[in-house]
Amino acid sequence: QVQLVESGGGLVQAGGSLRLSCAASGSIFSTNAMGWYRRAPGKQRELVASITSGSSTNYADSVKGRFTISRDNAKSTVSLQMNSLKPEDTAVYYCNLDNLSGSARFRYWGQGTQVTVSS
Repeated sequence: QVQLVESGGGLVQAGGSLRLSCAASGSIFSTNAMGWYRRAPGKQRELVASITSGSSTNYADSVKGRFTISRDNAKSTVSLQMNSLKPEDTAVYYCNLDNLSGSARFRYWGQGTQVTVSS
């Protein structure tokens, strides 16, 4: 099992910045991917950004150039620096970890943290 604990959400004005952090503990495979998803009211959960244990990154088009994902493998943490925030970034943000073994994927989620961007 893996436990994910998020921190850093809150309320910010449009154009502002927030940093989300997530600490993972438990049985973490050497090959894994960590990331952030979000769910806005009335919408489906969507990928925001992900980063592999080899540091390959992937971003949603809507956040490219504004958000930066990073990780510290030694501490099993992943962070999301969010700049130039927009009201449409308002959502519950979920930390995610995928343990990867061959074709198998074992997925874990944090409890979520609210990000609210006011106009």
